[in-house]
Amino acid sequence: MKWIFILLALVAGAAMPVQAGINLRLRYAMGDPIFAAFVSFAVGAVALAAYTFAARPVPTLAMAASAPWWAWTGGLLGAFFVTITIILAQQIGAASSMAWLLAGQFLAALVLDHFGLVSYAVHAASWPRLLGVVLVVAGAILVNKY
Repeated sequence: MKWIFILLALVAGAAMPVQAGINLRLRYAMGDPIFAAFVSFAVGAVALAAYTFAARPVPTLAMAASAPWWAWTGGLLGAFFVTITIILAQQIGAASSMAWLLAGQFLAALVLDHFGLVSYAVHAASWPRLLGVVLVVAGAILVNKY
């Protein structure tokens, strides 16, 4: 059953450059990457709200308040990510943007796994994992250069 999650990851990954291009077009129409990111997030928030309230029981405020303070920062990181992808898409294109974003994601993921940070289980940074991340960074360098 793990293959379904791999397929979902591939589809979500493929959606990233498409989303960046769509948001870039919105940026051209609006004249500003911050406004484009805001509109993108607003549309996403409305879609999530509609699904959440229609399809499942709504968590209580007490449940949400039980989360640590840093658990509330995910939306800020998401807003930063969407805004940066809009800027990168215009400046360095889809392939270079995605390559460097993936390299950054792999580097951060390796550290998060190794130390078990922000709710991740500990997965040691073994030599094969380190080599994999080095290859991703090397791939980003090659995509960016050529």
